[in-house]
Amino acid sequence: MIETSTSNTHNNKVRIITKVLTSAIKLWLRTQLTQVSHLDVQIKANDRQLLSGCIPGVSISATHAVYKGLHITEIELYAEKIQVNVSSILRGQPLQLLEIVPVVGKLRVEERDLNHSLSSPLLLTAVNDLLIILLPQSGLNSKSITWRKITLDNQLLILHGIIISDRQETFFNIHLYLKLLNGQELQLTQVEIKSNEEVILEGYTPDIINLGTDVDIKEISLIPGQLICYGRINMNP
Repeated sequence: MIETSTSNTHNNKVRIITKVLTSAIKLWLRTQLTQVSHLDVQIKANDRQLLSGCIPGVSISATHAVYKGLHITEIELYAEKIQVNVSSILRGQPLQLLEIVPVVGKLRVEERDLNHSLSSPLLLTAVNDLLIILLPQSGLNSKSITWRKITLDNQLLILHGIIISDRQETFFNIHLYLKLLNGQELQLTQVEIKSNEEVILEGYTPDIINLGTDVDIKEISLIPGQLICYGRINMNP
């Protein structure tokens, strides 16, 4: 009877730790997001690992999440070898990562959510950095552009913009064909800029977009209405 009681006490303690850690991870994720419709966290670890603060794996899924103005339709992640401050968490303190965590998974963004992200500084900076060389060649000035919408097609990204100057509106579209070179680099294989149905820039461009060493993209697909990406990213403490 004593052994059974001890075993039950230990199991109850582990269940409590699992519940507390799950809640702490959810809370930490919610502090990174300004909005999320559904969030699910599953911890995969044995008793000893939980008590030591080492978590071999955590599965995370979320829908309609917003991160720094970026609207993400669906995301499924799996994080491995997570070191967290478990003793501090059990005392009610926030979760902290103690080491870099490699996270692999799938990201899906529908065209509607991508367009809801047009006011995001992250997206606007990425777009402007992408076009910093192309726009001067076409005679367009990125500082005077208002982006109206983005269209997704087969490996094609179409940016719809407008320039207002001297009370005159100029509408234009930028067609960008993307190719994944390797885990850290994307290439613009073809560019076409049209203004009022007139082609003002067209041709092949060798421009390469470097995503950084913390990223390892395995696949990125642009299909009508959505973007899908598989890969890994490092989460830094």
